[in-house]
Amino acid sequence: MITIIPENERSSEPLDTERLIYHPDMIRANEWILSEYEAPQRKVCIFVPCAKRKPYHASPSHRMYDRVIFGILQPEDTHVVVFGTCGVTPRELDTQYPFTDYTFMLGKCNVAKIKRDFIKMESERLAQYLEKTRNKYEHRIAYCLGDFRKAMEKALEMVDIEVEVVPKEETMLKNIKPDKHFIYGSLSQQDYLQDLSDAITSKLDHPSRTVGVHEELSTSDMD
Repeated sequence: MITIIPENERSSEPLDTERLIYHPDMIRANEWILSEYEAPQRKVCIFVPCAKRKPYHASPSHRMYDRVIFGILQPEDTHVVVFGTCGVTPRELDTQYPFTDYTFMLGKCNVAKIKRDFIKMESERLAQYLEKTRNKYEHRIAYCLGDFRKAMEKALEMVDIEVEVVPKEETMLKNIKPDKHFIYGSLSQQDYLQDLSDAITSKLDHPSRTVGVHEELSTSDMD
């Protein structure tokens, strides 16, 4: 298995501060993905947020997403790409440094400059990844809220590539709680997961499925 950044070339800067988005190894790893990485040919690409628990694929939130995604799609038809605090990370690389090693969560950061810089940096990375993989996927879906959603929407202004962004605006408005820190709540909500399911079945002309939420997979590890 390829190593993105060999151990003897890694920075000594910590990966647990609000400076994470500027960390030289996070930048280097993302530059490698955007320049060297070769994405697989798949029917559907689904972009999902990174998670507090690592590796992402073993986290409660990603297990929840996978229950919806792979209840409809076959693994050989699907590419899951993680984005957010980590930059843009094809999930098969989620056991690689630095993606397994950082602990900072952008969702808990209240520094306006860092949030602005994140949206600018992440939208540019997403736009580059979408352009790089233009001919790799037949359909693209992004499941996201908050600053991650802002970055995806800004990226879509830069490229003429269709990505269906869910949850739907009307579903978000139905769940809005202005007095909460995260006003739209969590992506673990059943009607948000239903929007994800409906987006997938619609792309493939499959019958709609009703999503249920298993209590043990309700999670607070989403960024």
